[in-house]
Amino acid sequence: MTTPARRGRPRSEEADERILRAAHELLVERGYDKFAIDEVATRAAVAKTTLYRRWPTKDHLLVALVAKIQDEVSVPDTGDIRRDLSVYLTAVATGLDRMRHPGRDTGGTDRSAGVVAELVAAAARHPDVGDAVRGMFARRNALPLALLDRARERGALPDDTSSEVLFDQLAGALYYRLLITGAPIGADYVEELVDQALARTGTTPRSERT
Repeated sequence: MTTPARRGRPRSEEADERILRAAHELLVERGYDKFAIDEVATRAAVAKTTLYRRWPTKDHLLVALVAKIQDEVSVPDTGDIRRDLSVYLTAVATGLDRMRHPGRDTGGTDRSAGVVAELVAAAARHPDVGDAVRGMFARRNALPLALLDRARERGALPDDTSSEVLFDQLAGALYYRLLITGAPIGADYVEELVDQALARTGTTPRSERT
C-alpha cells in the first residue's frame, strides 16, 4: 500500500520566524501606518507569495506578531496570587506601552493607543481579522485563567470567585486606559489595580497582611 502524497509544500517554521522577526523590526522603525507587508517579505528574504499565503494582509501578520510577543511573556505561578498577577500584568502593561508608538521614545508621554487601536479597528471592519484577534486572546488568556483557577482551588481566592470575571476586570482596566483615557499604565497602577480587584473578592489587601 502506498502512502498518499502530501498536498502542497510543508510550512517552514524557519521562514515564519524570519518573517515575524522582520515584521517586528519594521513595525518598530515605521509604526503601523508605514508598515508595508511587501517590505517584510524583502527583509525576510522570502517570496511575497510565501508571505501572503500565510498572512493575506498586514493586519493578519500583525496579529501573528502580537501573539508571538504575548507568548514571550510568562505567567508566573509562585503560589502568591497577588504577586503573580502583579508581575504578569505589569509585563502586559509594559508591552502595551511599547505598542503605543513603536520606534519613538516619547518618555512615557504618548497618549495614543498605537498598534492595538489599529488592530481593534481592523477587527471591527473585517470579520476574519476579528476571528484572528479573538482566537489569539482566547488562547493566551487561557493561561492567566488557569492561574486563577488554581489559586481558587488551593483556597487563595474565595470559592465563588469567577476567574473569567476577575480577569476581565484586571485586563479590561489596562485596555481601557490604553484605548480610551490614554493614561499611563505602569507598575504602580497595576499593583493598585490588583489590590483593589482582589479586595473585592474578599481577599485580604496587601496592607492588612501580617
